[in-house]
Amino acid sequence: MAASGSPYSLYTHCGIHEALVQGTYFVADEALDDGHGNPPEGWKNPYQPGAIIVTGPKAIFRDDVGHTVTFHARPGATGFLNTCS
Repeated sequence: MAASGSPYSLYTHCGIHEALVQGTYFVADEALDDGHGNPPEGWKNPYQPGAIIVTGPKAIFRDDVGHTVTFHARPGATGFLNTCS
């Protein structure tokens, strides 16, 4: 079953922590990584294809594999909290 919402490639290279959607910076409710600065097992690297739905201050990413990540907006943010190298 295909994920619903707008197509979105979630940056996963250093784990799943933040997302930039429609000019708004979002932070994951629960960060996901393998403990070594990589995405968890089962996630593609550097991007996971899927879809994202933004409703008010919340964004939900879903993909066809069954991953779901909920993000909340960071009002007034002009950049990511952390930069991945």
